[in-house]
Amino acid sequence: MNNTSNKRLIITLAVVFILPVVLAKLALDNNWFNKAATNKGELLSPTLDMSAIQDKAAEPKWQLVYVLPSQCSIECENALYSVEQVWTALGKEHDRVRATVISTPASDPSVARRLNEHSAVKLLKTNVESVNNVFKGEPVNAIFIADTLNNVILRYPLQVEQQQAILHSRDILSDLRKLLKLSRIG
Repeated sequence: MNNTSNKRLIITLAVVFILPVVLAKLALDNNWFNKAATNKGELLSPTLDMSAIQDKAAEPKWQLVYVLPSQCSIECENALYSVEQVWTALGKEHDRVRATVISTPASDPSVARRLNEHSAVKLLKTNVESVNNVFKGEPVNAIFIADTLNNVILRYPLQVEQQQAILHSRDILSDLRKLLKLSRIG
């Protein structure tokens, strides 16, 4: 081997081993990709503590949570449908999850009555102040996932179109299945 081919070999080896490191550093510094986030909902940081409004005797379970508004619009109906369908779609895992709708005195009474008669959804009655204390100014017009320790960890925006709500339900189901798979409790 002559001197030029030795230099070419060293330069090629340097490029092969150093260039990926430099490109990776640039990608990290410039946020060129999503940093391994696989959840489809919005991660709440810090988490919100729902312990104050939970039944202390209730068995710890994962929860799909929705706060019932004063007037149940199409978004509200889609959210209620999504919560029920996601819970049903969990199949054999549905015993680890509780579908919870939080109702206050200001909530739509006709929907609250209808939910109270339905077995799949647990209607949790509380006051407006308690809901405000739990959500601390966060918008409650969303579907939430809470862990077995009553920490609200993920939020999913409501959908106006029914087809979008169904597609969005798949995202909720996907995230919930991942959480259940990785969870050893509840």
